[in-house]
Amino acid sequence: MENLIIEVEKHVSSELRTKLPHTFIYHNLGHTQRVVKSVIELIEGEKISGDDAENLILAAWFHDIGYTVGCENHEEKSVAKAKIFLAQNDVSKNRVEEISSLILSTQMSHEPQNHLEKIITDADSSHFGQKGYMEICALLREEWEQLDYKNFTDTEWTKENITFFTKYHRFHTDYALDNWQQTKDKNLASLFKMLKKQKQEEKKAKKKEEEFAFKKDKAKLPERGIETMFRVTLKNHITLSNIADTKANILLSVNAIIVSLVLSNLVSKLDNPTNDYLIWPTVIFVVFTVISIILSILATRPNVTSGKFSKEDVANKKVNLLFFGNFHQMSLPDFEWAMGEMMKDRDYLYSSMKKDLYFLGKVLDKKYKILRLTYAVFMVGIIVSVISFAVAFQSSGIAIRP
Repeated sequence: MENLIIEVEKHVSSELRTKLPHTFIYHNLGHTQRVVKSVIELIEGEKISGDDAENLILAAWFHDIGYTVGCENHEEKSVAKAKIFLAQNDVSKNRVEEISSLILSTQMSHEPQNHLEKIITDADSSHFGQKGYMEICALLREEWEQLDYKNFTDTEWTKENITFFTKYHRFHTDYALDNWQQTKDKNLASLFKMLKKQKQEEKKAKKKEEEFAFKKDKAKLPERGIETMFRVTLKNHITLSNIADTKANILLSVNAIIVSLVLSNLVSKLDNPTNDYLIWPTVIFVVFTVISIILSILATRPNVTSGKFSKEDVANKKVNLLFFGNFHQMSLPDFEWAMGEMMKDRDYLYSSMKKDLYFLGKVLDKKYKILRLTYAVFMVGIIVSVISFAVAFQSSGIAIRP
């Protein structure tokens, strides 16, 4: 019978080397050899002998040969191949059935029914109680991924192993419990330690992702140089607007004083017929002064806007939320929502800042044009008024002394 075991070893080794796809990096000849070695160890530990020992070894060699045909129901395929080979080597039907039963007992969901089934079941999962468990189970994970059977993250894989350790697997034989259980417990402790570390790494990775997302969002906002450019430009525009308003107020005040003086001192003398020559110079002087006052008011008069916008305007990026005139009549929740939408959109934010600069520039252009016209009218009015008064005095015969 020893010769049969040698022949089976040769046959199975040849089949697994030549017919098993390279994607089977766990369920290969190395795994079969480990199971056979564990079976022999259990046979010695449990003191099994005779045909029972040989049947266990033969079943161990054949238990995964079905993978050469396919993954699904590979135990049944292993049994079919074993029956053919054993029948060719004149093994009795009773022994073939016993060996076949042992092969089928290696199914994952099978509960061992006798001592021999317990031995081969423990042997098939002996790597749980070995020091190289982590490396061996890594091969199984890689095999599943290559076969597109299952894909796991590191944390998921560790949890899967812990679940199998704690809920589905246990050693059945006394020898396995005495010699492998302690190492299995250490492997389980290592899995828990690994899971804790992986969770910490996931938290760190998540934190880094959040920081990266924050930096990415921050990068979408205006850069420091652009912010400085907008800040300086807006400040210059506001300064120019203040200068224009100051100049207009000066002209307004000066012309108002002039009109007051004319009305209080000069107009009251026009009732006298001897002062008729002063009527036209006074009218000219007052007209130019009033025009200057009107232009000064136009230069400083604020524009009134509706102060409302709709969500459609925000969605279409039509409203400039940086100008108070566009939102002064809106409710605070609507305004906060709109500002939040704008701050999330880099293009919208840039567009609003550019619009703010543009329209502020348009206002300044209007102010300075009116202001320039006001100064021109004031200057021309003074000159024409002086000349008209000089002509009036000359025509009335009143000498103008230097």
